[in-house]
Amino acid sequence: MTPSFLPDPLDAVIFDMDGTLLDTERLHHEAMGAAAGALGYRIDAALFAELVGVHRDRNRVTLIERLGAEFPIEPFYADADARFEGLAAAGVPLRPGVIGLLDHLRSEGVPRAIATSTASPAAEAFLMAAGLIDHFDVVVTRSDVANPKPAPDPYLLAAERLGVRPAHCLAVEDSPNGIRAAAAAGMATIMVPDLLPATDATRALTVATLASLTDILDAMIAQKRRVPG
Repeated sequence: MTPSFLPDPLDAVIFDMDGTLLDTERLHHEAMGAAAGALGYRIDAALFAELVGVHRDRNRVTLIERLGAEFPIEPFYADADARFEGLAAAGVPLRPGVIGLLDHLRSEGVPRAIATSTASPAAEAFLMAAGLIDHFDVVVTRSDVANPKPAPDPYLLAAERLGVRPAHCLAVEDSPNGIRAAAAAGMATIMVPDLLPATDATRALTVATLASLTDILDAMIAQKRRVPG
């Protein structure tokens, strides 16, 4: 039996980037926490959770709402970005199972795309630094869409650029915001949690919650073995 969370046929796999492929959310938390602290503010785990998987325009609003209208948003982001770049300079870490899954998809001829809330050119730079840019046929960033996640636009644009059917795409996400976007695009959506755990709300919108990208690879290999040769 084909695993229920894999579209049949599978036209493409579209990935979120931060927290799904790149283990960058912890670096962002460290950088933002230090930058806020230097200004006399605190970004605790609960506040940071509101920022995960959300584009910067929305996060600016959230930070001012939570920390006050006087919060120096521009100096904060300038310092946080510089701190993040310093942390990432040592190497952009990958989430477990990334290379194995991407290599398998390439070997099977399955198109691959990115749909990220990070803007250009930062998104492409991160993928380049991580050695992943050549694994993808299409990269859709915050800069490419008028309506970012949780709107479906990034996923729909990725499918359009690939020339595939959204209903036959598998989307891989780590955050509720991204899950809402992929599900609204009509894609079979898998959550691989990073900093935020699965909830009843995310489970209602996903076809599976898996511990790692390796679990997706294992399911694909199992599916191939079940198909008569």
